[in-house]
Amino acid sequence: MNVIHTIEALRAIILENKQKGKRIGLVPTMGYLHEGHLKLASQARTENDVVIMSIFVNPTQFGPNEDFESYPRDLQRDTKLATSVGVDVIFAPSVEEMYPHDGGISILAGHQATLLCGASRLGHFDGVLQVVAKLFNLIQPDISYFGQKDAQQVAIIQTMVRDYNFPVELRIVPVVREEDGLAKSSRNVYLSETERSQAPAIQQALQLAKRELMKSGNVEKSIQLAEKIIEENVEGRIDYLTLLSYPDLAEVTTETDQVLLAVAVYIGKTRLIDNLIFSFKGEHAHV
Repeated sequence: MNVIHTIEALRAIILENKQKGKRIGLVPTMGYLHEGHLKLASQARTENDVVIMSIFVNPTQFGPNEDFESYPRDLQRDTKLATSVGVDVIFAPSVEEMYPHDGGISILAGHQATLLCGASRLGHFDGVLQVVAKLFNLIQPDISYFGQKDAQQVAIIQTMVRDYNFPVELRIVPVVREEDGLAKSSRNVYLSETERSQAPAIQQALQLAKRELMKSGNVEKSIQLAEKIIEENVEGRIDYLTLLSYPDLAEVTTETDQVLLAVAVYIGKTRLIDNLIFSFKGEHAHV
């Protein structure tokens, strides 16, 4: 395992491996690794000669009242975990190393960023695209790995890669869950014991909504059933719970096939997200 902190050191490693014709896989993370991250890295290990994991808590994707300062960080722990799944290089730069200059040029996410998480986190996905574009340029990966849990983020990155011809293949890996169905997340550590016991109701609500959708095709009824499950079982509030076409994140129509059923819930001070992506072309499904 090689842990590096500078762009100069990273470029030297990339050049050496590119000259040898090595296939490079990138796993971008903000650290405090969990099983979801490790699943991404494990898949990268099977498909590439060199696996690079970035660990960088990116300030440009946090709003002024969000948890940038308190976001969990433990590079020593992360290094051990990354080593256990075969990561070759960890790139863990400082903020100053990643953003030494501000020339005023921005990458702005489009319509896909104005809804779901983007509706309440203005500028968040601009920051995501900024750091992902930098990582793609610095590391020049053949394949980059992302988790389905951040489905809106994945859709927006897919659009950037497509529209700006980034020479990288995106690999989307299914959500990794706890035994009770809760999606793995670095923010789960913020949950109290009571809040943690309530959190699985989020996934249960999505599954109920999906079953109702496939049975009746009634979007409104399905969403209401899911909202009821969450409201009755979780001491918190729903930020959003909605159904959109995927990956374009538009209104569902009779022509829609793939859909995204997505939810964000505040439990205490912790904001949890989850989703299901599935085909809406079931035998009885209609809009």
